[in-house]
Amino acid sequence: MCNIRTILAFMSIIVILIPTVHFLIRAHGDVTLIIENLQYTLPFFTAALRIIIFWWNKEALSSVMDMIADDWIKEKTSWERIKMITRAQTARTIATFLYSMMGTSFFIAMIMPICGISMYVTNGTNSEKQLPFQTLYYTYDTNKSPQYELTFLSQTISTLFGIVTNMGIDNFLNLLVFHICGQLDILKNRITHLDQFTNYAHTLKNCVIDHIRIIRAITVIEDAYNLMLLALLLSFGIIFAFYGFLILSILEDETNLSIFQLMFRVLVMLTISGHMCAYCVVGDILVSQCNGIHYAAYSNKWYTVKPKDARNLISILIRTNEPIYLTAGKMFPMTMATFSNLIKTSAGYISVLLTARH
Repeated sequence: MCNIRTILAFMSIIVILIPTVHFLIRAHGDVTLIIENLQYTLPFFTAALRIIIFWWNKEALSSVMDMIADDWIKEKTSWERIKMITRAQTARTIATFLYSMMGTSFFIAMIMPICGISMYVTNGTNSEKQLPFQTLYYTYDTNKSPQYELTFLSQTISTLFGIVTNMGIDNFLNLLVFHICGQLDILKNRITHLDQFTNYAHTLKNCVIDHIRIIRAITVIEDAYNLMLLALLLSFGIIFAFYGFLILSILEDETNLSIFQLMFRVLVMLTISGHMCAYCVVGDILVSQCNGIHYAAYSNKWYTVKPKDARNLISILIRTNEPIYLTAGKMFPMTMATFSNLIKTSAGYISVLLTARH
């Protein structure tokens, strides 16, 4: 059943990718048409790629889900339970916020064509009726009925599958990372107060085992998501530059200035920027939590225990000496510093696109 749903989502995205890529090939030489096309060709292509990668790594990610289930089932103190619930609620809040922004953009994108309002700077087709996506090449006349209605429905379904795919995979990562952050909070508290446990050696041994287990889970997540994050990073940089170009194009065209086009572009830019920013914030939180284990080992009152027991802390200090990152393609750490550099680089290309248009 899971495989059937995956194939259905993948095929629905391919249905819209074929005419978009066909149009992209035919529109070579026209910068504005290419940009109008790529603004949704890239997200659909990224969604299809992420479905393949996620499905390929489903068994590895299932092991992390089993670990999460075990963490919730096993015995814990009230403080540890509250900490885990707090982290889970944070992940849910972020997911709700991102779903709300994406849902609003989707609703507007579908309603505006029905109202006869164009969202595009140029119309790459001869279609008289408005569609959610105009810069696609169809071999039939989309002005006629029922071709128009069926085309509108297919674009709506494909867009919905694309949004659900991207948001589902992204929010699943948030769930995994925030659960791990909760486990790191618990581990940090135990290491900091090791001297208060009667059986110091046994408690330290359990801390080391838990730390290794958490590191393995982070490694599994990194291996499963690094290519998806790279695709997301590259597509965001390109789309951000394109949307900046389109917004400036709308503002420059004073004779045909469309407030609806401008507001929609700004909304979508804020949505994708918030989406990318959330990834980088989550990455920063994970780095901070991993570093917290290192400082917890330093803060431990090791001088109050036997020298033999104190020496066992060295293994944790060595293991936590280097920060652990989620990366995009094993190259770019997912942090706010990376997000800021990406925004600055993309903004620099907006002027290049404006020059190329003129």
